[in-house]
Amino acid sequence: MLHKLNLEHVLFLDIETVPEHESFTGLSEEMQKLWADKTKYQRKEDYSPEEFYERAGIWAEFGKIVCISVGYFVIRGSERNFRVTSFHGEEKKLLQDFKNLIETHFSHTHHLMCAHNGKEFDFPYIARRMIIHGISLPYKLNLFGKKPWEVPHLDTLDLWKFGDYKHYTSLKLLTHILGIPSPKDDIDGSQVRDVYYDEQDIDRIITYCEKDTVAVAQVILRLRQEELLSDDEVLSV
Repeated sequence: MLHKLNLEHVLFLDIETVPEHESFTGLSEEMQKLWADKTKYQRKEDYSPEEFYERAGIWAEFGKIVCISVGYFVIRGSERNFRVTSFHGEEKKLLQDFKNLIETHFSHTHHLMCAHNGKEFDFPYIARRMIIHGISLPYKLNLFGKKPWEVPHLDTLDLWKFGDYKHYTSLKLLTHILGIPSPKDDIDGSQVRDVYYDEQDIDRIITYCEKDTVAVAQVILRLRQEELLSDDEVLSV
């Protein structure tokens, strides 16, 4: 079935997230207590709530999105290119801009969104942050009442599992074993918080996010046993 997929109907994406506040002290007293309750099983006795807060970006209730990178194929005969762009800045605006893109260009039934571990992380995280900001969900993220085969999401992690639902493979590992140029040649997800708050280098985060988006598209090409994208075929728009 993957070989029958029209690549031009897929919006590939990746998100980068950080703690909503630079430090634990930026939380209200109530949110500090809620954070302590939320993470007590992960922390155990190894970390205090304050020490553990640097990991808050992985929870949509305590984190925020600082970048959404998207990519899509444009194929004309034997020529193809992969166009990449990013939304960044104030979170509510970047979410609204992302929603506008979906509703303007990827809203039809045949359109799909694709990410690595997207079903467990990217898609629900975006939806939760939209709700928190009072943004109505676009159809492609509103899963209420949908049957599993009606959900318009592709997940390269899910595809690689081949039904082995206990299995997890990182994008870094998957690209390596599939012979895809690594997108993790500068920073990795654990460093995004420091690059954002300490270095204040959003451009570095955007570059990292866009490389992950391209890597997701490359994984789909390898699963379809097609030629990988060359550097010349990847265009920033």
